Amino acid sequence: MSSAAHLTGLWLRSFHPSPKATARLVCLPHAGGSASYFFPVSKALSPDVEVLAVQYPGRQDRRGEPCLESVDELADHVARDLGALTDRPLALFGHSMGASVAFEVARRLAGTDVPLLGLIASGRSAPSSTWGADVHLRDDAGILRELRELSGTDARLFDDEELLRMILPAVRGDYTAVARYRCAPGVRIACPVSVLVGDADPQVPPAQAERWRDHTDGAFDLRVFPGGHFYLNERADEVTAAIADRVARWSAAAARTV
Repeated sequence: MSSAAHLTGLWLRSFHPSPKATARLVCLPHAGGSASYFFPVSKALSPDVEVLAVQYPGRQDRRGEPCLESVDELADHVARDLGALTDRPLALFGHSMGASVAFEVARRLAGTDVPLLGLIASGRSAPSSTWGADVHLRDDAGILRELRELSGTDARLFDDEELLRMILPAVRGDYTAVARYRCAPGVRIACPVSVLVGDADPQVPPAQAERWRDHTDGAFDLRVFPGGHFYLNERADEVTAAIADRVARWSAAAARTV
């Protein structure tokens, strides 16, 4: 089934439909993030790779829906929609919370007809690492302070009280999902895992990023970029090139096994 035929639901967005692309990249946003965050990635990779961006409930055109405060629930919905996309191989890319959701999506796609090439996890500790932050329990000022410290939100947003009121429920809901998420140390996926992190990320020490190796039976690699938690904003061209390289390598390897 083609993406054009399937993208009638709420969860997947295609900004640059690429019917001749040989592979898809499914992008899952960070806490408080939305599908539009990946518009530049979609533009850069099109038409060679068709990018699908996940839209969680509670933001943008889904702002009227309640947030899902569970990584597992988010993964259930995404995997359900991806289950119909069997015509082309796909890779998963998730940043921060999105990496945890992507890992759970990969688990759910195992044994299905979806040809999964690999997982790119960005700005996130390994699934079995406990993330004990209490951000979701803070008042609004505390959550805004966290967003400022991570430097991933447009600074102009903090001066717009109306917009802040619109996004805070989604941010709080996402941080609740992150805080509740647990994964056993022995849980592994079969596909390759590539991890991208910033060298000054306060949330992802290199040792925690390296532990993603313990969650795959496939190949593993780790690349460290200059920058903090949102290193990919400052290194957009380099990160996009790294993503394209991994998708191309995984696609070539999959083609050799056919």
